[in-house]
Amino acid sequence: MDHLRCRPLLLSLLLLLCSVVIASSFGGGAEPDEDPLILQVVDLEKDGLTLNAEAHFTSFMSRFGKTYADEEERSHRLKVFKANLRRAARHQRLDPTAVHGITKFSDLTPAEFRSAYLGLRRQTPASSHQAPILPTNDLPTDFDWRDHGAVTGVKNQGSCGSCWSFSAAAALEGANFLATGKLESLSEQQLVDCDHMCDSDEPDACDQGCNGGLMTTAFQYLLKSGGLVREEDYPYTGSQRSTCKFDKSKIAASVQNFSVVSIDEDQIAANLVKHGPLAIGINAVYMQTYIGGVSCPYICGRHLDHGVLLVGYGSAGYSPIRLKQKPFWIIKNSWGETWGEKGYYKICRGRNVCGVDSMVSTVTAINTQQDQ
Repeated sequence: MDHLRCRPLLLSLLLLLCSVVIASSFGGGAEPDEDPLILQVVDLEKDGLTLNAEAHFTSFMSRFGKTYADEEERSHRLKVFKANLRRAARHQRLDPTAVHGITKFSDLTPAEFRSAYLGLRRQTPASSHQAPILPTNDLPTDFDWRDHGAVTGVKNQGSCGSCWSFSAAAALEGANFLATGKLESLSEQQLVDCDHMCDSDEPDACDQGCNGGLMTTAFQYLLKSGGLVREEDYPYTGSQRSTCKFDKSKIAASVQNFSVVSIDEDQIAANLVKHGPLAIGINAVYMQTYIGGVSCPYICGRHLDHGVLLVGYGSAGYSPIRLKQKPFWIIKNSWGETWGEKGYYKICRGRNVCGVDSMVSTVTAINTQQDQ
């Protein structure tokens, strides 16, 4: 009789294994239109009851102020929205320590999302700018530059592939704070309009405003141009102007040097603590549906397509779903405070998840001792 009692358990384990294998097959490449194992994703800020897609869509439009040109466009966006509900559910199964669901990007196809909100170009290792090895013995268990005044508020790049400029500008904001004691909000628009620097080893890897760029080439531009002006002196528009309006007399922060940090999490943490927030690249495939928690997907590509800012790390972040303790990185994004955890993203440390350790650069600022 013992073998009969074991059969339900064995069957359950077999079904679980099959579901993981099937879900894993959706982790890269094209996603199918239908998924027989789909779980309905609901807006977790509501009462948690499963609503139909039309009701979800109406709520989504109201919450994020969405309007469409006509009924045909609305019908198309509803179809995309339904596909993203299924996609969010797949992400939830593959990334159970985070919460995935309806975000302000839920009416965009993955291709539209990549085109409008990502924009990191390929980078080759900058051997001449390799960061020196730092001691790691006395690193704090938890660290967050927001607690030390080195991070400006979350900004919004809009539908412009200028993430690289926000990452680079934010890193210089932090470095300038360490050098001067003043936190200045710096101009991403200057980089979008004026920076056309190319990677010498990759002639096609040039900074191209809303069409993408690199943080390291942005730092090279800043070394050459003299630095960044304040946000108020060159405000962000979310589009690329045909002419550069940079006024060198208004420079508020200048770059002394920049370095590329090795793919070593202890070195990344050491550079973060010593030099301030770091400009990093990441694979953003799970970020379109991310709501909160610590993202630690079973499967994630390491093709980097989004530039963000690493501001800190924690030793014991927990998942609201499985209550698993996981060390994590704290990342400032540039999609406004209505996305993620008030504009922030947490991703687990320990195995270069989504390539988060692969493109890390630090910048040092010049302390001019001037009240500009």
